[in-house]
Amino acid sequence: MMTEPKATPLRGLRVAIWILFAAAFGFLYYRYSGTWGTEIGGLAMSSAWLAYAVYMLLGAVRGFAFIPVTNLLVLAIPIFPPVPLLLLTLAGIAISSASIYAFAGSLKLAEYFERKHARHTERVRAALRSNPTAIVTAWSFLPVVPTDLICYVCGVMKISFTRFMLGVLVGEGAICAVYIFAGSTLLDLGKRWLGA
Repeated sequence: MMTEPKATPLRGLRVAIWILFAAAFGFLYYRYSGTWGTEIGGLAMSSAWLAYAVYMLLGAVRGFAFIPVTNLLVLAIPIFPPVPLLLLTLAGIAISSASIYAFAGSLKLAEYFERKHARHTERVRAALRSNPTAIVTAWSFLPVVPTDLICYVCGVMKISFTRFMLGVLVGEGAICAVYIFAGSTLLDLGKRWLGA
């Protein structure tokens, strides 16, 4: 069993910041999700650099609310060229993943999983101890499991940050590249087909 971490003012502040970001981003995301594509599209037409900055900021804070990066990609594929979109997406994923890793110790989810799912928790811990980079890479690549969850687990377990980040960037980079380049190709084919 894990030992109970001591409550400190810093820990309380980190939890409060996490909750604030999650609540604010969740509210904005769900309140304006139907108009974000047109807003970012209009922004991209006026200033590409400003649109890039807004997209990267959204990608960086999205992890606080555990919103999948795929949702942002769907909005951004018609707006941005594929290569800059992939680079911006990876930068946002790196910031978001590092933030979750850093804040993981402040949340009490580890104790909950230890109590409710002790056997499964130990299996995940053993797998991550033996080969964290491969596990994080595979987990990050699979579209049906949330990458933010493995970021949290690695943060709680204090897995090597370098190995963790390498796994996230390789796995997410591969799946995001598939989404971005396939999506852009399908959009181009759709435009040609409808224009013909």
